[in-house]
Amino acid sequence: MSSSPVVCKSPRVTIVGAGRVGSTLAQRIAEKNLADVVLLDIVEGMPQGLALDLLEARGLELHNRQISGTNNYADTANSTIVVITAGFPRKPGMSRDDLLKINAKIVVEAAKNAIAHSPHAIFIVVTNPLDVMTYLTWQTTGLPRNQVMGMAGVLDSARFETFIALELGVLPADVKAMVLGSHGDLMVPLARYATVNGIPITELLDAATIENLVARTRNGGAEIVELMHTGGAFFAPASATSLMVESILLNQSRLLPVAAYLQGEYGLNEVVIGVPCRLGCGGVENILELTLNDEEKAALQTSANSVRQNIQRAQEILSTVDDR
Repeated sequence: MSSSPVVCKSPRVTIVGAGRVGSTLAQRIAEKNLADVVLLDIVEGMPQGLALDLLEARGLELHNRQISGTNNYADTANSTIVVITAGFPRKPGMSRDDLLKINAKIVVEAAKNAIAHSPHAIFIVVTNPLDVMTYLTWQTTGLPRNQVMGMAGVLDSARFETFIALELGVLPADVKAMVLGSHGDLMVPLARYATVNGIPITELLDAATIENLVARTRNGGAEIVELMHTGGAFFAPASATSLMVESILLNQSRLLPVAAYLQGEYGLNEVVIGVPCRLGCGGVENILELTLNDEEKAALQTSANSVRQNIQRAQEILSTVDDR
């Protein structure tokens, strides 16, 4: 008795941009055995070479995920998740917002091409300035807001946790923190919600020390850029994105700070900004509204206003490009 072979389909994650963040993310996803990976980049040969290099490590890392590289969006068809890392990185002295003009067109083109081949995918944006690029991706794809998000708060919270752990000399895994707002100088680290094994850091550190840790968190990306001179962070951003991918693919419903499109939450509308979200197989399954004090509310509003201004600038830039 003969039967047709069963075709088992694995989840597929496409990573647009095979630079340091993209290639490290591909490694994280494959070695966690989360999904097959497609690396896409405009540079001919580079994603193919990186994919082959990662394939040759499969036997050593004990996984059997398919990893491919391409310059053609058709090869990304039917992706479960699309991660956009493409764009220019910061250089010393540059802010994330300085990248607005350079990266807006790149991200819009990437989103347009990716959605054409994976109309049901969930999109995660990593390119800076992240909140604006996430908004442009949502606008370009026309997807429901739960299917488009930005990686920001997970990374910023991890940095805050790291600095707290270093200050106290404790295990980083015992530290839990939450950072809201935009991915930039106006982010809102919530010291009141930061704990070490459930103990608020306000009982372990004085106010001046906490303020220094908050300031270092806000400057976390720039600190690395200044040290490296020729690039920015990529290990921690890749790990943060990988955690989001894992929560979605495994339907873990983890509560993570994510750049999401708001429709009334926190009194904010029509803006993408970092807030606590539950991530599962549907993407952003719900948004948790924390109780904020007046100072935190004002800081979040200031952060949102800055993002709105940059969204408007980005749309004006794109409109000028389209009119040519």
